[in-house]
Amino acid sequence: MSNPSTSDPKRELLRHTLATLAYRGAKAVRKVPEGFAAFHANEGVRTPGQILAHMGDLFDWALSIAVGKQAWQDSKPLSWEQEVERFFAALKKFDDFLASNEPVQAPLERLFQGPIADAFTHVGQIAILRRLAGDPLKGENYYKAEMATGRVGADQAKPKLEF
Repeated sequence: MSNPSTSDPKRELLRHTLATLAYRGAKAVRKVPEGFAAFHANEGVRTPGQILAHMGDLFDWALSIAVGKQAWQDSKPLSWEQEVERFFAALKKFDDFLASNEPVQAPLERLFQGPIADAFTHVGQIAILRRLAGDPLKGENYYKAEMATGRVGADQAKPKLEF
């Protein structure tokens, strides 16, 4: 049997989307200032630590949907470093599943429109909160960035064109 990750263009595009999320997410979560995880922008706004914990939950949920056993959990935030590790570990588990021969028990479009698109929103929220906390990220030409399917960890290529 052929590997679905190389024979299914939708699955392959979804995996590249995860690599893109990992690249952008790594930029947003690395080298944050002391105390950033607890930064409180305003009443009713999640802290960066709460957002990052939610992102780990999103990919635990995505995998549960993909294997046909949907389960949601609201995790209490761990330390920033632990949540960064947890997010990338959950992203890798999901990507590894998509790279496997296992059938996906849900439409790929639904996985994109739910947990994956939600995670992109949250990466943007963390970036905005960094700016509000006085530690803005540099802009970047993401079209020129080096992203590779399967590279979904915190260790990403260096930016090619930041401004």
